Amino acid sequence: MIRLAPAIVLPLLGLLWALPATAAQLYRWVDDKGRVEWRDTPPPTSAKKVEKREISGSVIETSTLPYGTQLAIRNFPVTLYVTACGEGCDKAKAHLQKRGIPYTLRNPQDDMDSFKKLTGGGLEIPFLLIGSQQLKGYEPGAWDSALDTAGYPRSAAIPATVTTPPPPKPAVKPAGAAAAVAQPAAAARPATAAGK
Repeated sequence: MIRLAPAIVLPLLGLLWALPATAAQLYRWVDDKGRVEWRDTPPPTSAKKVEKREISGSVIETSTLPYGTQLAIRNFPVTLYVTACGEGCDKAKAHLQKRGIPYTLRNPQDDMDSFKKLTGGGLEIPFLLIGSQQLKGYEPGAWDSALDTAGYPRSAAIPATVTTPPPPKPAVKPAGAAAAVAQPAAAARPATAAGK
């Protein structure tokens, strides 16, 4: 018989114990002689009172984002408005990626009226919205200051996530609306007597 030294066995057991447990199946049953058996293999067909149990590790699920970043996202969501404007827009996106800031990417050309309303008529891009704070153009110092104040991390703890919403659908008038507009115009015309 091979004897292993406790100096080898104990560290190996410690390593096995430290590995995260994955979901496993455990079976409990009563055999022919009335003994209770616990095994990780299915019981024989003659077993009585068979129970199957799922065993999983004692891991507490948490978000992949630090708590401070979760608060910043909830209280000061970041939206970046860009087009294919070249170096300025590319630097703006890279800046947010470098800091690991989760943000929504929008193209102002998809809904120009809403963008003008948001900016007070301005068309300058890139345009960064941090909560309700507006930053026009790309100025790294101003962006860092605003992101720091909102509670976002200075460097990426995890890669940034970018959400790109679909462009809004254009408003379509119902077919009956055009007919309803035409009818009052016809009713407004005075009737003329025939032959006069």
